[in-house]
Amino acid sequence: MSQANRVVTVTINPAIDQTISIPNFTAGAVNRVRESQMHAGGKGINVAAFLADFGEHATATGILGRANDELFRRLFSEKGIVDRCVRIAGATRIGVKIADTALRQTTDINFPGQTPEPADIARLFAILGELATEHEWFVLSGSIPAGVSAEIYAQMIRLLAGAPAGRAPKVVLDTSGEALRQAVLAGPWLIKPNIDELAELVAERPATAADIVRVARVLMQRHGIASVVVSMGKAGAVFIEGVEAIWATPPAVEVQSTVGAGDAMVAGIVAGKLAGLPLAECARLATAFSVAAIGRIGSGLPSLAAVEAARARVAIRPISDG
Repeated sequence: MSQANRVVTVTINPAIDQTISIPNFTAGAVNRVRESQMHAGGKGINVAAFLADFGEHATATGILGRANDELFRRLFSEKGIVDRCVRIAGATRIGVKIADTALRQTTDINFPGQTPEPADIARLFAILGELATEHEWFVLSGSIPAGVSAEIYAQMIRLLAGAPAGRAPKVVLDTSGEALRQAVLAGPWLIKPNIDELAELVAERPATAADIVRVARVLMQRHGIASVVVSMGKAGAVFIEGVEAIWATPPAVEVQSTVGAGDAMVAGIVAGKLAGLPLAECARLATAFSVAAIGRIGSGLPSLAAVEAARARVAIRPISDG
C-alpha cells in the first residue's frame, strides 16, 4: 500500500445506490424491508472507494448530476478520493438493489442516467488529458448514459494512449455490450468481462477454463491487450497475462449481497499491480477483495483483516491451454 495517487477511475453513468435488505423477497407480494442504505455508487466510484479502504489513493472523474451530489462529495471527503468529476444539470440516477439474504441473491432495478451535453463530454476529455500526465492507471468502468456514443471508451483509450512518450497510462476496462466491443478495438491494457460478457464478445460460449484462456489469447494477440480477467461468480475468475493463466477460486462464504463484487475485484487487480505482485498473487488479492465485499451489505471493504483472511483461503492453480 502506498500514499502516492497513481490511479484514476472514470464513471460516466454513476448512481446513488439504495440497497434494501428483504429476506425471501417475492415479486407481486408485500415485502417488508429489514434494512435500507443509500450510498454514492457507480462502478468506477466503487473501485475508488475499495482502493481507498485498502490504503491506496485514487482520483475519481466522470459525470455527476449537480442536483444531488452531496453523497458523492461526502464519500470523496471521507475516503480521501480526489474529486475531478464534471457536474451537469439535473440529478444522478438512483439504482435500487434488493438484497435477499435468505436466498442469497440480489435484484437490481437500474434507472437510466442523465444525458450529458457535448460540452460536458468535452470537459471530461480535457480533464482526462490533464490527468494522463500524472497517473499510471486508469479504470474505465460501467455502462454508458443514454444519448452517448458507444465508442466513448474507445475514444478515451486512444486519448490516453496519446499521452507524452513514457507517460501513457495503463487502462483497465470493465464494461459490456457494444461499449466493450468498440473499446477492445482500441487496445486497453486489461479487460475484465464476466463469462457472459466474454461469450457475447467472442460469439462463443467457453465451456472450460482452457477454452476461456484460448479465446482470451486471441483477443490479446488481435488487439494488443496485455491481460484478461474473466469473472465467473462463485466459480472464481481466470487471469491471463503473458504466458501465464491462473484460476483463482474463492472460499465458500455466506453471501450477504453481490453489489459491487465485480468492482471490488477490479480494485483488487489494480492494488495488486500497484504492489508489483506476480499474477498468481494478484489473482489471490483480487479474489479476496471480492469475497470481502460480498460478505456485507453496503459499500466498501469491511476491514483489511477481512481481506487478509479471505486472501489466505483463495485457491490458486495454473491452467494449461494446450
